[in-house]
Amino acid sequence: MRRLPDVAGRINDADVAEVRDRARIDEIVGSYLQLRNAGGGSKKGLCPFHDEKTPSFQVTPAKGLFYCFGCGEGGDVITFVQKVDNLSFAEAVQRLADKVGVQLRYTDSGGPSVAPGLRMRLLEAHQAAAEFFAQQLTSPDALVARQFLDQRGFDREAAERFGVGYAPRGGRELADHLRARGFSHSELVTGGLVRERGWDFFQGRLLWPIRDSATSVLGFGARRLHDDDRMPAKYVNTPETPLYKKSQVLYGLDLARTAIGKKSQAVIVEGYTDVMACHLAGVDTAIASCGTAFGNDHAKLLRRLMGDHDAFNGEVIFTFDGDAAGQAAAMKVFSGDANFISQTYVAVEPSGLDPCDLRLQQGEAEVRELVARRVPLYRFVMGNVIAGFDLDRVEGRVQALRAAAPLVASIRDKSMVSGYVRELANWLVLDVDEVRTEVMRAASRGSAPAAPPDRPVQVDEPVAPQPSALPDPHDRDLVVERETLKLALHTPDGFDPQWYGLTTDDFAHPAYRAVFNSLQAAASAGEIGPDWTDRVRGQLPDERLDQLVVQLVVEPLTTNREPDAAFTRAYAAKLQLIRLTGEIGDMKSKLQRTNPVTDTGAYNQMFSVLLGLESRRARLKQLAVGDV
Repeated sequence: MRRLPDVAGRINDADVAEVRDRARIDEIVGSYLQLRNAGGGSKKGLCPFHDEKTPSFQVTPAKGLFYCFGCGEGGDVITFVQKVDNLSFAEAVQRLADKVGVQLRYTDSGGPSVAPGLRMRLLEAHQAAAEFFAQQLTSPDALVARQFLDQRGFDREAAERFGVGYAPRGGRELADHLRARGFSHSELVTGGLVRERGWDFFQGRLLWPIRDSATSVLGFGARRLHDDDRMPAKYVNTPETPLYKKSQVLYGLDLARTAIGKKSQAVIVEGYTDVMACHLAGVDTAIASCGTAFGNDHAKLLRRLMGDHDAFNGEVIFTFDGDAAGQAAAMKVFSGDANFISQTYVAVEPSGLDPCDLRLQQGEAEVRELVARRVPLYRFVMGNVIAGFDLDRVEGRVQALRAAAPLVASIRDKSMVSGYVRELANWLVLDVDEVRTEVMRAASRGSAPAAPPDRPVQVDEPVAPQPSALPDPHDRDLVVERETLKLALHTPDGFDPQWYGLTTDDFAHPAYRAVFNSLQAAASAGEIGPDWTDRVRGQLPDERLDQLVVQLVVEPLTTNREPDAAFTRAYAAKLQLIRLTGEIGDMKSKLQRTNPVTDTGAYNQMFSVLLGLESRRARLKQLAVGDV
């Protein structure tokens, strides 16, 4: 047992052992992140100690241990609480002891700086306060509170479901009630329930209990009801206490935790009544930050709860007002978007109604529809950015492009970049190639998104991506390119420089393009034989590309059928279809910007080209069939 530097005494070894025995590691870890069965009595989830897309964090309840095969963190339940909450050993033991009801003893004189069991006492006091406030909601004094709820469409059953309560106006009712239950003045002040001079912290307000994911009450959010309220703020929350840290709590988390884990979705709304409205309407993943903007700690908490879903399958959906404040909030969230593994979206009601008012005026179905109509955060922010420019003038469109290009360049899911390039080109009525070039410039500069209109982004020469930048093997947008190259390396018989009409232009990623060039060069150098892989590697222009070729050779093909000539031809056609579809989209965009009356010749020529592209696409679709 190690000596604790931050307390005068030393926790009794037997008490530490009892804490370890009583605190089930799967229950403690499960209150921080989503765990799923991994077989053999073990459970797995996304590691809270490093960024990862697939779960490598494993818990073995029978042994009381955890270990992450990704970052190497491991230990027992005390170690986990230490690391995840940034606590000392003594603090972690104390927190767990409070949770499982162990009274700690100290073998040396002095004892701890904080009274043993304080956290448990504060939790008990808050639970008693929540029950007291809920009872007071039915009192005559709380008529205005009940009217407030009724006007927003919440009946008694809804109030009970969410634990809504009322703080009496007298100012000392809660303090008297809790002291009668055996709580000391010091405990109530430390917990933020009572002020130093004995007055209740909340007076004459409607209250919502704020709980952690384990349903323990940590604090309260309070809404002003009376004009003579001495606290002018409409909403007031519990002050910072040993239990309540506003940057680390989310209202509704106790209700939404299970649904968030199952659906890998979280809907972030702006207020307590919005959370209530969403849950009553069937949006059971709704939560809200409490008295502060949604921040990095909130994002980390959601990442743990959303579990081991694929990185781009999860959804974090923000609801913002359509006004300037809502747009500013969206920009703030966008600046921290890298904190999310999941995709971020925005749901904005065109009429400007928040979920509570939307449910009241248009019904619960419209609340569900609001979430269903979500748009990617990038698109929402990009639309707001370019709206600040005069798009009727060429100069305005160019300035809007320079301001929006960094947004597109910063998109984490690179498979979406090409689509956003075309969408931005349509919005600005600019050539797709021009937009793509500006996005590449922004990416090479690492520009900050959304430069203001009075500070146009300076244009530098574009820097093309280097072939040595290896592609993500799990990039969905590049899977056909990767499988095509694997086919050529695994089954080289019949490969030639004109292999089924493929060209380097069919490969979007520079590294895959370089490998295909090397394949063509190796095939042109002589007959294909047993040294095929070595010959291809010998043609590579960069040493790092050798790693890629080795990966492609070692990786098994994703098909179970024999990759014969028909299969390979179908795969090649599928790859060509991807590029051809993009070319058709670009041509349609150009046609949209061309006036068929004033520029008939150019319009007819482009239309003729489009017909040829569509004809070629039809032929490729016929080839691209089969189990590919």
